[in-house]
Amino acid sequence: MRRAIACLLLASVAAPTLSGCYALDPEMRRHVAERKAKEGASHAAAPESPPPAPTPPAVVPDAWPLTAPKVDPAAAAQAQDRLKEAAAAYLILTLEAGAHEEGYIDAYYGPPKLIADALTAPRDVPALQAEARRLIDLLDAAAPNLADPIERRRAAFLRAQLVAAETRLMMMQGKRFPFAEEAERLFGVRPELKPLASYDAELAKIAALVPGDGPLAGRVEAYLDRFTIPKDRLEKVFDAAIARCRGRTAAHVTMPEGENFVMKFVTGKSWSGYNHYVGAYTSIIEINTDLPIRLSRALDLGCHEGYPGHHLFNMKIEEQLVKARGWLEFSVYPLYSPQSLLAEGSANYGIDLAFPDKTRPDTERDVLMPLAEIATPTDDRYWQLLDAMKALQGARLTIAQQYLDGQIDRQAAVALTQKYQLVSHERAEKSVAFTEQYRSYVINYAIGEAMVKDYLERGGADRDEIWRRFSLMLSEPTLPADLLAP
Repeated sequence: MRRAIACLLLASVAAPTLSGCYALDPEMRRHVAERKAKEGASHAAAPESPPPAPTPPAVVPDAWPLTAPKVDPAAAAQAQDRLKEAAAAYLILTLEAGAHEEGYIDAYYGPPKLIADALTAPRDVPALQAEARRLIDLLDAAAPNLADPIERRRAAFLRAQLVAAETRLMMMQGKRFPFAEEAERLFGVRPELKPLASYDAELAKIAALVPGDGPLAGRVEAYLDRFTIPKDRLEKVFDAAIARCRGRTAAHVTMPEGENFVMKFVTGKSWSGYNHYVGAYTSIIEINTDLPIRLSRALDLGCHEGYPGHHLFNMKIEEQLVKARGWLEFSVYPLYSPQSLLAEGSANYGIDLAFPDKTRPDTERDVLMPLAEIATPTDDRYWQLLDAMKALQGARLTIAQQYLDGQIDRQAAVALTQKYQLVSHERAEKSVAFTEQYRSYVINYAIGEAMVKDYLERGGADRDEIWRRFSLMLSEPTLPADLLAP
């Protein structure tokens, strides 16, 4: 999941010309053509006029009042100045913090000079921590006098990002927090974890799907190994999977002209996939091949890292917040921040959003398995097993909490991961290594997905409305707290 900050500088200085644009899923082409035809008819019916300037989203979620409080104009102007000052200073602070910790900055595509200056002469970590606190206080003073609801959301987002920055800067100096407190300070959510024993009933259900002798994890691994993609078929399978992820997303979300990405297969990582967003609507998507890749990961990673996951998430931020609104602070994405809960949660939810109901098994059975030269199952047990294993996601968080809080040692963490994630010793080692590297970041996947799902599906929304909410959520300064608001 990492990329050296020097690479960020290189990307910002000269945005690479990348290839790898995948054709739309054929079954989605008709929907895209229909949408474009409607848009064309709408444009033809309107009188000719100069192209309008980009219009930022206007809809405000229920979490924020639609009517702004009455504010003295002079106080409002001063508050606006303070907000602009805090936003500009936050950007510099984040870039300088990235100079002290590799991987702190997940993406940057702002002015090259800013990151060059940050790398050349960053303030020391205690000074940056003090600056984060100063900016939090500055926003606290400005917020009551911000009249525009979207500006108040911008200020709230900045404040939460700064609290996370202050926390991470403290951690850079050796400070450690209990798992739940660390997660709350960094990502805006205090996880409520279940005891591992509460997942035993789920293990029993899975055992019924994979009968036999020996440990359940070994039986599950042996069964899923039948669906391993041969290395010489990986590129073809992932090309086809991402094409379908993109096609299903493009049927509902208008994407920026010229958006693109390149896919690379890499080794030596603790993660299975990573999206490096370099700006100009372009990503580098890396797939880790340290361990054999099973068929289920093709659509998982295609949606999570690409469409409607991280690639779309970052594109919408660049399009709607950086370019349309001119909020340059959104051109930097610090990994350890509430922004990550939205990024990982929306990327995980995006898999089921793009492939609801039986469309995923149909796509894997009819398209991907033949490409991978994997024998097609005669029943649905494979997909039933994958669905049943999703109920174990929360166990990973409990294991991470116990390990990071010193309640269990590494050997126990690996053993419990084998038992409750139903993986081999080698895969369990990878999972624990990820926890060691990224700590409480692990909450962003399962908890983020659950929060995004609840928010988007609230009130029994139909699929068109869910897609509309999804696109809007990515296009506004959204915090985890916004997802919980009634």
